[in-house]
Amino acid sequence: MQPSFPIEQTAPKSRRTRQASVSWGTRVVTVGGGAPVRVQSMTNTDTVDAIGTAIQVKELALAGSEMVRITVNTPEAAQAVPHIREQLDRMGVDVPLIGDFHYNGHTLLTAYPACAEALSKYRINPGNVGKGDKRDRQFGQMIEVAMRWNKPVRIGVNWGSLDQELLASLMDENSRRTEPWDAKAVMYEALVTSAIESARFAEGMGMEGRQIILSCKVSGVQDLISVYRELAMRCDYALHLGLTEAGMGTKGTVASAAALSILLQEGIGDTIRVSLTPQPGEARTQEVVIASEILQALGLRTFVPSVTACPGCGRTTSTTFQELAKQIDDFLRAQMPVWRKRYPGVETLKVAVMGCIVNGPGESKHADIGISLPGTGEAPAAPVFIDGEKRMTLRGDAIARDFQQVVETYIENRFGTHKVSEAA
Repeated sequence: MQPSFPIEQTAPKSRRTRQASVSWGTRVVTVGGGAPVRVQSMTNTDTVDAIGTAIQVKELALAGSEMVRITVNTPEAAQAVPHIREQLDRMGVDVPLIGDFHYNGHTLLTAYPACAEALSKYRINPGNVGKGDKRDRQFGQMIEVAMRWNKPVRIGVNWGSLDQELLASLMDENSRRTEPWDAKAVMYEALVTSAIESARFAEGMGMEGRQIILSCKVSGVQDLISVYRELAMRCDYALHLGLTEAGMGTKGTVASAAALSILLQEGIGDTIRVSLTPQPGEARTQEVVIASEILQALGLRTFVPSVTACPGCGRTTSTTFQELAKQIDDFLRAQMPVWRKRYPGVETLKVAVMGCIVNGPGESKHADIGISLPGTGEAPAAPVFIDGEKRMTLRGDAIARDFQQVVETYIENRFGTHKVSEAA
């Protein structure tokens, strides 16, 4: 009897949202509406430093960020934005720039039209646009500028800067209920209500719904899941996912992966960012790598060739396989900005670097190209498997160097542009 596995439950669900587009020059990044889930990141440079900011934007873009957000908080920062854009264009980096505005965005976007034009999207926090009568007027000014320049907006609510007037109103309303909600439920409702009501206000002004992306960021995993499930049920706007203030190191990585993976598996989310606090000396690009790996692990996107490597045990006392696995992984990632154009499809490559005979040959056969290094007590030989068949055996002190050359040759033979043209 053939087993019946619930295959349909293992694939991420799909959720149709309105399709937004974020563009610069000839590059258009579609968001929502069935488009791939996009990776986003944010600089941590002083935006006034146009050269330094442009360099970091380039690094993030090369790492795989499809949109990059920059802080625009002062007149000097607003004046620097066009220069950042010009510098990126000179470097051939066409990644769209997103302006992050709080408190004075209405003033900056109005007073510095060159900034408004150079940005590809505006992030507006409805909790930080003013209070009382000023709120709607100042929020409206930003929407007017966005429509004037035909720019999409992300209305980004954050529970650390939630609209306190709205929250107080919902608390009062809750106190009159026969069975009041708990405080956390009211907080969830305030987040969702703030996002949706702000979006509808923008549509009421004439902005098209496809130009609006929503987010409701919190720092707790279960809180994020609950809020986004509710948000997804109550609107069809494209949604940006991110666990805000996720933290650093393994804590931030694991928390972000846990929260985002559950929502993405349910078809919720059109863009993502991993808000990772960099460890001392760590590159800002690490958040892009993690976001990309989350999508790749779920089977939603493919960004770089995957390297399978065993964890090591008493059979693998040598560190050779660890060093080789890292060397190959670093090499593949470093080459991807060039290889994406030179070798179409190379991101689907699967490489295995194994440490002993137990699983080494079998895992290597499952990969496109794999090597099984000798473990403790094994003969000093490393069989190499290509497309499921043993093709050669490497020996000596230069195994790592020789295997990297084998990988490069395989990539050229399989993915080289001449192969594409021959297939066509």
